[in-house]
Amino acid sequence: MQAPKDERYSKDKPVLEAQHLAQEIAFAPVVFQVSRLMVKLGLLQHLADHREGLTADELVELTGLSAYAVQILLESSLTIGTVLLHDKRYLIGKTGWFLLTDPLVRVNMDFNHDVNYLGLFHLEQALLNGKPEGLKVFGQWPTIYEGLSQLPNDAQRSWFAFDHFYSDTAFDQALPVVFAREPKTLLDVGGNTGRWATRCVQHNAEVEVTIMDLPQQLQMMREQTQHLPEANRIHGHPANLLDQRTVFPTGFDAIWMSQFLDCFSNAEVESILRRAAAAMLPHTRLYIMETIWDRQPYPTASFCLAQISVYFTAMANGNSKMFLADDLYRCIDRAGLSVETTHDGLGFGHCILQCKLR
Repeated sequence: MQAPKDERYSKDKPVLEAQHLAQEIAFAPVVFQVSRLMVKLGLLQHLADHREGLTADELVELTGLSAYAVQILLESSLTIGTVLLHDKRYLIGKTGWFLLTDPLVRVNMDFNHDVNYLGLFHLEQALLNGKPEGLKVFGQWPTIYEGLSQLPNDAQRSWFAFDHFYSDTAFDQALPVVFAREPKTLLDVGGNTGRWATRCVQHNAEVEVTIMDLPQQLQMMREQTQHLPEANRIHGHPANLLDQRTVFPTGFDAIWMSQFLDCFSNAEVESILRRAAAAMLPHTRLYIMETIWDRQPYPTASFCLAQISVYFTAMANGNSKMFLADDLYRCIDRAGLSVETTHDGLGFGHCILQCKLR
């Protein structure tokens, strides 16, 4: 484990600011749920629509909520900082505006409420046992990936919205990187519902894409892609990458792993990359796209990614996280590969490492 190389983590806060933050942390579950309901129940939207502000009575009339419910939410929100008060009229604050309008905030909030909230109660067990102990709130699977097709509707919808939002924002910039070498065959490892494979076959009229994933994921992929004119160029290769006996199919010009390796421990990542390297030809390139948390230029991005690591601990698999750059580079090196080119700044904090046989 390496420490992040960033001076922003060596400076402490002033005393009063630190004390206030400590109380925000202590009441974080309350702050989260109040803020979520300010969005869901429409209070922030009404305030955004009435820039001159609204009284509490006007909000009662507009929302249909009781005066008590509106008072509880408004007073909490005032101290959180999402709502302001001038001349007995409530106005939306800048933080409230971001809660309401920033699509990344909304995706993160839904993901944390629908997927993580109940399971995080079991985080301590997960850390001690190395297993996703929070996952039992949904079902008895070894990892969340085996259970994706069986999650409750809200949890499944928020999981895929979260996964797709982070990855899809980088696809437009990733396609020219991968197709600069004009691959005719591409192996999409952990291709999930086939969104990257779909973009590839639509981007290039000749490429054949094979998705290597769990059988249940491939079934979901076929359901999602069967209507496409290019569906005949998207193939499936069922495999459990956690089984070290699983070998990679050979003969591909490009191997693609998008938001995939962060689903495994460092030892498992090294094993997967070794098996990928064994299937590569001299001209094959491996493209690893990840949101590496200590390569982010802005602290907000690093904050979000470091917290997402806790989802992996409590809910996903119990032993993986968002990468530190040094950890990922070490796994690549130990697998007999070298990083040929690095592409930063794709989508919401993505990085592509283009690798070749060493």
